[in-house]
Amino acid sequence: MKAAPIAQLKKELLRLEHGELLEVCLKLARFKKDNKELLTYLLLLFEDEPAFANGLCKEIDEQFALTPNAHKKTLRKTIRWMNKCLRFTKVKDTEIQVRLHFCHALRSSETPIRSSRVVTNMYQGQLKKVRTVVDKLHDDIKHDVQQAIQRLML
Repeated sequence: MKAAPIAQLKKELLRLEHGELLEVCLKLARFKKDNKELLTYLLLLFEDEPAFANGLCKEIDEQFALTPNAHKKTLRKTIRWMNKCLRFTKVKDTEIQVRLHFCHALRSSETPIRSSRVVTNMYQGQLKKVRTVVDKLHDDIKHDVQQAIQRLML
């Protein structure tokens, strides 16, 4: 089955009654875990973005607490999870905060960053993503974030 274009889906959703729309959303939530997580963000966490960012940072801290000497596989899993959660939000400050927190947590952990080229590349990749987002921000905010990036440089 081929997926319909967004414009066509939008027209069909506009045509649905309230109860039918609710039923479609619940079916989506039951079908796939990612859909359920996105609905959770949109319905419960969307209005309190700082709490969402702090929750992601806490989860990162918990991951590093479970495995203080994280290996490549664990770090990749954490980065995939972080990327998935950050796709939900369009707030650039949240993305910057969470990615910088990940870098800080990685440096604070017992994980040897410099001894593994793969881990170094993952670390540098997160800093590169932060720099990419920072380039789109206002100059005042840009300066503060660039100082934080400089402190995290290897």
